[in-house]
Amino acid sequence: MEKRKLGRTDLMVSACCLGTMTYGEQNTEAEGHEQMDYAVERGVNFFDTAELYAIPPKPETQGSTERIVGSWMKARGNRDKVILATKIVGRSDNTWYRDDVDMCRINKAQIDEAVEKSLKRLQTDYIDLYQLHWPDRVAPIFGGKLKAKHYDISYEPFEDILEALDAHVKKGNIRHIGLSNETPFGVMRFIAESEKRGLPRVQSIQNAYNLVNRTFEEGLEEVCMHEDVGLLSYSPLGQGYLTGKYRNGALPEGSRKALFQRLSRYEKPHAEEAINSYVDLAAEKGIDPGQLAIRFCDTRPFMASTIIGATTMEQLKTCIDAFDLDWTDDLENSVNELHARQPNPCP
Repeated sequence: MEKRKLGRTDLMVSACCLGTMTYGEQNTEAEGHEQMDYAVERGVNFFDTAELYAIPPKPETQGSTERIVGSWMKARGNRDKVILATKIVGRSDNTWYRDDVDMCRINKAQIDEAVEKSLKRLQTDYIDLYQLHWPDRVAPIFGGKLKAKHYDISYEPFEDILEALDAHVKKGNIRHIGLSNETPFGVMRFIAESEKRGLPRVQSIQNAYNLVNRTFEEGLEEVCMHEDVGLLSYSPLGQGYLTGKYRNGALPEGSRKALFQRLSRYEKPHAEEAINSYVDLAAEKGIDPGQLAIRFCDTRPFMASTIIGATTMEQLKTCIDAFDLDWTDDLENSVNELHARQPNPCP
């Protein structure tokens, strides 16, 4: 498994990052442990979780994923072999993440509480990469758009967030920081404040990126390539759509769509046509469609690591095998030709 430098750090992360958000909901603790054991055997050293998980977010499962990852590291005694990333929730009316707040915000008090709770659940005294799951401000994320009134909504200053995180870096609780579901404006404002004030520098950004959502290339690519901010792409399979398993209205038992009906990002106008074109391309080339989608992400020059997730061991093995797929000029030209015909139907 190829290892890549994360941002401007000394961390070398595997090209494949194991996403864990199903642990505690679709996967049991034992199943999560089995997945992590297998991933390590295959050379994966980078795991991603969040205080929000398991998915879908709800009070009774919140934090369960971190606890499962923590119990695995304790049982295996391998904390020093794992590069561990987790996240703090952004602005939210869902307040169950905190002890006593009217709204979740990314401010000093809530950062302090969130970091300590994550450390406890993970049974560790440090987090390698601590990410802001989404902004404190109202921003055009998750395929949404801003309205004029949104620019008047107050948000925590960038420098205040960095100073709060810096306190934990100095304590040794956090090694490095990253962003998630961010915009070019947000990335550059954090970088500007860190350089101006000598505060921790953003090393990564975790945004959705896949064959039917390449919006990262429209602004963020330039920022991140110039500023050495590595992309950690989530949803490389378009929440499963790019495997073809939902084609023609299929609804596999136990799938995320069947269980939760939370896949609207990939059910927009023209999405089905675009998704089917990539599944057809994979069939034409004799390639598993999910592996085509994952390897596409992995071969981008701005990609630090591609986050995969699975609910079965068979799915996990297929996903990890994707990183060995030979990516040819023919495949590159073919996917770009399809993209030109139907750009970003699922932003």
